[in-house]
Amino acid sequence: MAGNDDEYIYDEASGEWLPASEAAAKAAAASAVHDSAGNVLVDGDAVTLIKDLKVKGAGQTLKQGTVIRSIRLTDNPEEIDCRHDTIKGLVLRTEFVRKKS
Repeated sequence: MAGNDDEYIYDEASGEWLPASEAAAKAAAASAVHDSAGNVLVDGDAVTLIKDLKVKGAGQTLKQGTVIRSIRLTDNPEEIDCRHDTIKGLVLRTEFVRKKS
């Protein structure tokens, strides 16, 4: 049981009062970036495309199975910054990539 000195925060999603430490851990888990299979992505990971993607403005298609190395996370948990040999400033949606193991 939590001590009397603990701070509590109201969690609107669950409608419960949670200890501050538990609420912080829950928020950190929710802000994690996941690929299409649910794997957690971090800066520097390599990912593989799970479908062909037409790249707007480049007039080019990235093929399924293309490996993108050294991704960078953005402020948006649904997007990652990528580097590709032929396309500069590439941003991909996490729903179209799978972490390379």
